Amino acid sequence: MNNKVLLISALSITALIIAGCSNKHDAGPVGSVPVAIVKGVTLETVKSVAIPELLDVVGSVRARTSAIVSTRIPGSISVLRVREGDRVHKGQLLAQLDAQENQANAAVATAAIDEARRGLDEALSRKKLSDTTFTRYQNLLNEQAVSRQEYDVKLSEKEVASQAAARAESRLKQAQEGAKASITISEYTRIVAPISGIITSKQVDLGATAFPGQPLMTIEDEGSYQLELALPENVVTKVKPGTPLQVALDAVGNSFSARIAEIVPSADPASRTFVAKIVLNQKGVKSGMFGRAAITLGSTANGITVPKEAVIEHGALTSVWTVDKDNIVRMRIVKVGRVTGERVEILSGLSDGDRLVVTGAQKVSEGSKVE
Repeated sequence: MNNKVLLISALSITALIIAGCSNKHDAGPVGSVPVAIVKGVTLETVKSVAIPELLDVVGSVRARTSAIVSTRIPGSISVLRVREGDRVHKGQLLAQLDAQENQANAAVATAAIDEARRGLDEALSRKKLSDTTFTRYQNLLNEQAVSRQEYDVKLSEKEVASQAAARAESRLKQAQEGAKASITISEYTRIVAPISGIITSKQVDLGATAFPGQPLMTIEDEGSYQLELALPENVVTKVKPGTPLQVALDAVGNSFSARIAEIVPSADPASRTFVAKIVLNQKGVKSGMFGRAAITLGSTANGITVPKEAVIEHGALTSVWTVDKDNIVRMRIVKVGRVTGERVEILSGLSDGDRLVVTGAQKVSEGSKVE
């Protein structure tokens, strides 16, 4: 009886052990992690396409209209009303020179006009008197009341008076022109803005001595800027006004399409480059900003491009999420090239037929499965 009980107990324990072993196998190996299932992502199959050959060039932003303000006469700056960053309008007083000698010359020239005008009045009075006297003597000659010699004397006096009046009139005109020149030179002490714009630089301070032709300040028109690019001379025959290009201004933080407006026909002998000008209409642009451009040269080459949102940057590493044939997500390190619009050129790391995650990249991780 006891042997039967022991046999039944042993069989029961064996059955429980077998059942326990059967349950662990179904759950998978001890310590295994279930595969994460990801939904709501967009995939794109990589395809090799013809990519236009582009030339990368750099340049700087310049104002299309600018003026370097200088003085025409020497003098010390007694008044300075502007500084860098101030906006001015055309004709506004910027500075004043202390040039007393020029102002004194203008005063002398003005007084000379008054003197010449009085001399002309006196000469005209004498001419009037001689004309009247000559007329009287002409009548007396006709009546034979005076001799021919007396008549000739009055005729000579009339001609002398006429010449004196003409000289006095010439002296008045000369004095007026001289005064005009002196006043003009005197007005050169007032330095005014030749154009409307913003003061971008100022080379002098109050009390400094300025000389003719010395730059005092620079004014730039804020309403018109252009990007000036340096073109290598070996491609200048391939690039013409109207050539399309993609422009990027790092300070503004945007990229846009544009066309070359003008190419300077002469090269810089030091750098062997030609200047290409691109008109800028973007807001926030300032003179001196750094700019880059990719110019289409016309030829093409096969390559791979992917959407910008598919590219992930981790410090110095750039990667994408790829999906294999079993829909398992794997990270792939790639090397990127130039950015064109919303797509990025991939130089290495991807090949035709690869599938990569475009949207929803924040949901996936290494080894997760896309459904």
